[in-house]
Amino acid sequence: MAKRIVVRRFGGPEVLELESGQPPAPGPGEVLLRHRAIGLNFIDVYFRTGLYPPPQGLPFTPGLEASGVIEAVGEGVTNFAVGQRVAYGTGPLGAYADLRTMPADKLIAIPEEISDEVAAAMMLKGMTARYLLKQTYAVKPGDSILVHAAAGGVGLLLCQWAKHLGATVIGTVGSREKAEIARAHGCDHPIVYTEEDFAERVKEITGGEGVAVVYDGVGQATFSKSLDCLRPRGLMVSFGNASGPVENFNLGILNQKGSLYVTRPSLFHYTGTRAELEACAGDVIDVVRRGILRIEVEQRFPLEQAAEAHRALESRRTIGATVLIP
Repeated sequence: MAKRIVVRRFGGPEVLELESGQPPAPGPGEVLLRHRAIGLNFIDVYFRTGLYPPPQGLPFTPGLEASGVIEAVGEGVTNFAVGQRVAYGTGPLGAYADLRTMPADKLIAIPEEISDEVAAAMMLKGMTARYLLKQTYAVKPGDSILVHAAAGGVGLLLCQWAKHLGATVIGTVGSREKAEIARAHGCDHPIVYTEEDFAERVKEITGGEGVAVVYDGVGQATFSKSLDCLRPRGLMVSFGNASGPVENFNLGILNQKGSLYVTRPSLFHYTGTRAELEACAGDVIDVVRRGILRIEVEQRFPLEQAAEAHRALESRRTIGATVLIP
């Protein structure tokens, strides 16, 4: 019997319950997919707590990212076949399962040289790094940028890719151990935010100029001070809420601090069409195959221990990527 994690009420990790149940046979445009690895992401926490309302309401199975093998295809599916290895990173919700039925147009074929765990860990996070660095703000040689949570799943990818693009990469981390990890992945100037004021340090590193862009997946705890890190007309990119959402923001502050720009983007608005999804995922696969991005899975949890995986993620005990194994 197939198994999945179900959320019946919003709350802490304890609301993640294991249940059995067979998914339906694939309908037109769908496939039956057996997961081999499932990506863990902070957006999973947002759905679990109700910060992001799940589209289908309660109950729901969380998870937007996984890799696996196709076991059956529905009518009209011509671009994928039974036995093919695939991955996805833009949902729909339901990845916390060993077997699921899902739309074929959300899948991306995975080359043999990329392992199942790497495939499960690189899609959502890798495509997030891609749109942030190439579309939200096109990083170019000579730019100085600030990456918050630089030793996290997205952070390590941002550091590596931005360094490849020619940027000077500054990153915040929570410990000296994480500082060394970030440094080994392209972060030129890791800042341990528990030991020094990151805004003052950024100004020191940039000679008082500030950075061109801040990539902030932390949210409430870092947002205000991040504005002080920007150069005039710099861009604040708030793409996550790990410490809570940013609320009651006064737009006049942007004028006072140098005619700054702020955006709150989402991967789903950059991959809304099949062509956009293929372009974004294709770019990620290319840089992984070429060794520009190293996707390092540092934590693994059985699917049944999804609650413990969430506790580790929320308590900042994880480094790099984490996967659930069905």
